Amino acid sequence: MADPMTQSGQISSSLNASSTKESTYSVMELVYWRDPKKSAVAFGMSLLVLLSLAIFSIISVLSYLLLALLCVTITFRIYKSVIQAVQKSGEGHPFKGLMEQDLTVQPETFRKYVDVFLTYVNRAVKQIKHLLLVEDLVDSLKVISS
Repeated sequence: MADPMTQSGQISSSLNASSTKESTYSVMELVYWRDPKKSAVAFGMSLLVLLSLAIFSIISVLSYLLLALLCVTITFRIYKSVIQAVQKSGEGHPFKGLMEQDLTVQPETFRKYVDVFLTYVNRAVKQIKHLLLVEDLVDSLKVISS
């Protein structure tokens, strides 16, 4: 019989592989315009965000997007409350399923990503030191010429 830790690792990697295939398939569906409505919405929103970023700062764009999302969720909540009052149903909060989801980051996951990020930071610092302290004259001159 296989080690339980090995089995859970294999299951986890197979789940990650299948979710990666599904997300790649979904992106390809959008790019090839197989469902024109979904593709138009996705690319239209992307174009809108890019044009907004060309005109406004990223902080302004993010704050307006979050404000628009807040307006939509408040409107939906009020709509569902009115519908529940009129129909006298007890469905409860419309976002109950989302509110019950656990969104905490596990310490192991956080440490893993910090370690990966630290590797990139160290590599960048080493490269900057190499270029700015002129360890190799040719490389430093390439930075100036570009």
